[in-house]
Amino acid sequence: MKLTKLLTTVAVASGLFAGAASADDMRIAVVVKALGIGFFEAAAKGAEEAAAELGDVEIIYTGPTDTTAEGQIEVINSLIAQNVDAIAVSANDTDALVPTLKKAMQRGIKVISWDSGVAEEGRMMHLNPSSNPLIGNMIIKLAADHLPEGGEVAVLSATTTSTNQNIWIEEMNKVMGNYPGIEVVATVYGDDLADKSYREATGLMQSYPDLDAIIAPTSVGIVAAAQAVVDAGKVGQVNVTGLGLPSEMAGAVESGASQSFAIWNPIDLGYSATMIAYHLAKGDATAEPGATISMGRMGEVTLDDTTSGAMADPFVYDSSNIDDFKDIF
Repeated sequence: MKLTKLLTTVAVASGLFAGAASADDMRIAVVVKALGIGFFEAAAKGAEEAAAELGDVEIIYTGPTDTTAEGQIEVINSLIAQNVDAIAVSANDTDALVPTLKKAMQRGIKVISWDSGVAEEGRMMHLNPSSNPLIGNMIIKLAADHLPEGGEVAVLSATTTSTNQNIWIEEMNKVMGNYPGIEVVATVYGDDLADKSYREATGLMQSYPDLDAIIAPTSVGIVAAAQAVVDAGKVGQVNVTGLGLPSEMAGAVESGASQSFAIWNPIDLGYSATMIAYHLAKGDATAEPGATISMGRMGEVTLDDTTSGAMADPFVYDSSNIDDFKDIF
């Protein structure tokens, strides 16, 4: 979905709820890193599910056409002008969105971040898809599980400013002592662009001829890296793992380019973020340390001292279960 104007995006999103919206409906804007990314389109389906369950919610699914803070700021300013009830954003930059989101909150709009966080002063709470330490451990474990004798691994991340990617890599580095013999030889950035991620993965294999695995904690990068491995004729030599979507990684698992990967369910994530935004906007929940907020069928989230909380543990996909999920998201 390549849309260049917010109004077009809103019209399309509203069309998903034809006949459901009314003047009294709460309007929750789900702002993603960029339009046209499968992970976020699956999250939008979860938001739709929550809205249908709640019954008095209109979802505005929107975002920029590329993964920039500037694009998100433009989108958010438009939402402020429309006086939406709540904004739930997956941020392209931790700090750059803060002034605009503070303006939104000053206008009475409830603001949360999800997936990729905003600095505390720019939101009421943040929903992590999982626990950062668990994700950091998972991405290195996925590589180490297939390297019993140790080996060289490299990281292909999104952007240098991507909040969640950087935290997960930090958490991964903290537990490297649990995986003796595993050496991280490089970290490169594909900017969540398929062509650049492909080039970076190809460069890694050329620079490190003994490379055993590429860890890509990004749904765009992992697919591009897997294709680069196939094209380089290195299936069976370089294992691609990290975080990806079953629908996009099924081919890589089938070819052997990826032995396994992990992800939380983005449908659940969009659903949970919408539920939280709804309860905050309704005023029947508060975002403060120690508070619990209902996430509907996903249970409750408990906020820590930074008013952040985790939705669920990541789930591992491999040849034993990929067929069960590839048609879902």
